[in-house]
Amino acid sequence: MSGSAILVSCSALPEGDGDEHAVPEALADLGFETRWAAWDDKTVDFGAADIVVLRATWDYAERRDEFLSWAESVPTLANAVEVVRWNTDKSYLAELGDAGVAVVPTTLIAPGDDAPRWPKGEFVLKPAIGAGSRGVGKFSAGDDASSHLKTLHDDGHTVMMQPYQSSVDSEGELALVYFGGVYSHAFSKAAMLGRELDESGLYVTEKLAPVQPSASFRAVAEDALDATAALLGILRAELLYARVDLVTGPDGKPLLLELELVEPSLGFRQTDAAAAWRFASAVRQQLA
Repeated sequence: MSGSAILVSCSALPEGDGDEHAVPEALADLGFETRWAAWDDKTVDFGAADIVVLRATWDYAERRDEFLSWAESVPTLANAVEVVRWNTDKSYLAELGDAGVAVVPTTLIAPGDDAPRWPKGEFVLKPAIGAGSRGVGKFSAGDDASSHLKTLHDDGHTVMMQPYQSSVDSEGELALVYFGGVYSHAFSKAAMLGRELDESGLYVTEKLAPVQPSASFRAVAEDALDATAALLGILRAELLYARVDLVTGPDGKPLLLELELVEPSLGFRQTDAAAAWRFASAVRQQLA
């Protein structure tokens, strides 16, 4: 099988952040002609490609409606537009929690809602639609976060309130990566709150390292993917890629912090060289 593939970026990072450096070669080995293109580049005929893979579209949060309109116009998008629409609004965490997945406790506060009772411990406020830790505020016990909440509401955001998971300070987050619904590898991410955005202004530079997840973390990640497939009415194999971000809760058990199905870094540089070929094989599977 041969074909054409477009890896989709944004204008500020036309070829991503370098994480996918080995992917084009791996795709070429399977007969794919691959190129990069920014999603809003009007000169590109995305519909002519056999598969269009979202990778570094990290400016979508400020232009979500435009981004979703573009995604709807691409019939061979991976992940599919229905997945993108659902996953670009982090309210999905409440849905997954209702489905029985162990998630970080999440309260949604929409513009116009009554002011919440602030938690007794440390907590975080962040926009339900956002990326790269932008708009995230961390507060101590007893703080009044009304000003930050108002700022986010004035920008039209529904706001997520979550207890701060202190394990992040010492352990960071654990990201488990799946291709075609099958586990590939995992890596750790150090705490990002309070760190500076990179020179593109789109994401916080992360400290990453390879890691072997425990059985309990693997189980929660599997639960999250199964619940997502059920909620969206798809097969897990229809997800070309997924990154499941987990943290250790106060009781020592893993909790889902985010499920990244749109444009996550997949940690190719933090794992074995064969990961790029596993990804290329999953791309071929999508076409089959």
